[in-house]
This record gives sequence, C-alpha cells and structure tokens, in this order.
Amino acid sequence: MSSILQGVRVLDLTRVLAGPWATQNLADLGAEVIKIERPGQGDDTRRWGPPFIGDAASDAGDAAYYLACNRGKKSVTLDIASPRGRELARALALQCDVLVENFKVGDLARHGLDAATLMQAHPGLVYCSITGFGQDGPYRDRPGYDFMIQGLGGLMSVTGERDDLPGGGPQKVGVAVADLFTGMYATSAILAALLERTKSGRGQRIDMALLDVQVAMLANLSSSYFVSGAAPARMGNAHLNIVPYHVFRAADEFLIVAVGNDGQFAALSAVLGEPGWPHDPRFATNPQRVRHREALVGLISEHLARRPARAWLEALEAAGIPCGPINDLAQVFADPQVRHRGMEVRVPHPVAGEVRLVASPMKLARDPITHDTPPPLLGQHTDEVLGALLGLDAAALARLRGERVV
Repeated sequence: MSSILQGVRVLDLTRVLAGPWATQNLADLGAEVIKIERPGQGDDTRRWGPPFIGDAASDAGDAAYYLACNRGKKSVTLDIASPRGRELARALALQCDVLVENFKVGDLARHGLDAATLMQAHPGLVYCSITGFGQDGPYRDRPGYDFMIQGLGGLMSVTGERDDLPGGGPQKVGVAVADLFTGMYATSAILAALLERTKSGRGQRIDMALLDVQVAMLANLSSSYFVSGAAPARMGNAHLNIVPYHVFRAADEFLIVAVGNDGQFAALSAVLGEPGWPHDPRFATNPQRVRHREALVGLISEHLARRPARAWLEALEAAGIPCGPINDLAQVFADPQVRHRGMEVRVPHPVAGEVRLVASPMKLARDPITHDTPPPLLGQHTDEVLGALLGLDAAALARLRGERVV
C-alpha cells in the first residue's frame, strides 16, 4: 500500500462489492481499514464460488470474488446485533476517521451506529453510506443490486445487439459496473471530505446510491438525449456518434477498429486500398459517415474478411489507426503491455501460500502502491485490533468469544 493515507483509520461496515471496492482503494492508498464481519460467516462473498482458494474439491478457503476487493484490510469479527457488540463497534467508530457502510436505510440507527448518533459524539467523522437508491426518495427502502440497477438506470437499454438482429435484446455488462463505479465515486467523495476536514475540522455525511451513479455514468448518452430528445437505442458494438467504431470479423477472428477523426479515416482507407473513400461525399466527414453507417461498415467488412486479424492489426497499427484484438483474460494477463505495467501481482497468503491479484491501476510516482498485504482471513485481526484500540486483554477477549460477540 501507499503511505499517502497513513494515519487515516477506516471502519468498514460493508460487504459484497461497492463498499469493499471503495475501502480497498483507501487501503491501497495507505489507510488502516478495519473490516467488521459477522462471526462464523463473514462477508457474503467469501462463499460466492467456486472457485475457492485452497482445496477446490471441498470448497475450502475464501472465494475468488472475496479476494478481488478486500486486500490490505484487517478483519474483525463482531456481532453488532448484540448489545456488547454494538458497544465495541461504537467505540471503534469513535477512533476512526472514516466509516463506510452499506446497510439498508435505517438499519444502523437501531444499533446506535447511524451517522447522526456517531457524528454527535465524533464531529470529525466522515460517514459514507452506500445503498441502492439513497437515503431518501420513494425507493429508499428497496434493496438494490447491480443487475437491476443496470436495467432501471438505463444501461441495459443501450447495451446489447439491436432488437431486429440475431441475438438482439437487452444485456447487462459482463462485470458489475454499477457497483464498481459506486465504489470509485465513494472513494472520491471520501477523499474530498477528508481534504475539506483539514480546513473545517468537521466531517460530513456522504450519501452514495447505485442508481445515482448509474444515471451519472451514462455520460454522453444522457447528453445526447437531452440535446436531441430521442432516447438512444441498443447498437451492439457500434458507437452512437462515431463511424467506423466497430467490431469486425477478419478471416479468422474478430478485431476492433476505432476511428476517431477524419485523418484516421483517411489512413484506414489507404490501408484498405480505397484512397477515394475520404473524397466520397458519404464518407468525407464523421457526421456523413454516421448517416451512411451501414454502407460504410459493409464495405469495410468485405475488406477485413479477406485477411487474418493479426495481419490487419499489424498494418493498422503501423498506420496509426486505433485498433486491437478481443482478448480473453488469459490473453489479457499474457499481454506484454499488461505485464510491463505490473497489473498482476502475487501476494503471500496464510492458507494458499500465494494468491494472484489484480494490481491497483493508480500509479503514484512518489508514493507507489505496493501489494504485500493479502485479503484477510475471517477474524484474523480481531485480537490485534480490539487489544490495540480498545485495550481488551486476553481474558476479556476470551469472555467475548464465549458470549459469541466476536
């Protein structure tokens, strides 16, 4: 981890993906992140498999899903539904700079762990709540999951092949982007609140909603709707505003050609042996290419189908035309650029011996992120944290275990 957030302590009351993604970012940047988990069970994603680390045949060890978003943290098992567990969680919160939670709206108020209660005792606390729909509004009490948010928030209306083509219909994105974007926005908001606290001395409440984030991340598509009044439709791999910006089938496999300006289109035309295309009124400018999309894509498809994809990629790259293959994950992690950038790391693990993880993409020159702390085992740091921060000795911890509080 980096040293940028050294001295910042985070109480992590989140599970699954959006919240853990945010707190993993903070851990990568050097914060001490204390992850509170249910005794005997832990984060739901520990069992979201297979695959699991350890003995795959017996489903032993934690699931790969859990490993993806919990490195660099300390795991403390604590039953916050019990009176003593609530006391301990409150005591920990009062010694933290940040609290992140993704409970249903109002749930933590029953335990005295809501923002109003904690921030009255600790005015400097940055309290971030992550829910499906936010802390107010008509949907505030609904559960929210990434899949349904992708549909409700408009993403699936623009993802997938056109309805009139084979395989047409709405599709979710292959990874939980609403969760991940919410985690990223939550990270940004928390860092902004910590920065502001250096001026005011006060923390603040952050209300993150998956639906809000999903609506925001539609970006230029929403802007197109506002300007035109027409809701964008599904276009498969095509781009609403740019042509050619497509997946094409070469003689052996698929490749991507992404032309962003008229100069690149002229270069593409030359590589394809069609130097007259840039002078054709249908294709001379991007707006005209968009209007004559089907004709141009059909012509390009005919050319690209004549040679293998790798031969085309070599020629296109030499001409400065944005292009690329469609890699599976084995090919991704074998790619020389991905390997050069160190996007796969191997981290020592107390059960598996070693785990392979995806590195943080944040490259900081003076405070580089390291990846030497693996995702914790369930309750691995309970004694350490409760002893160091709350002064509990071995006898007190033994009593708490006997009472099933930890």
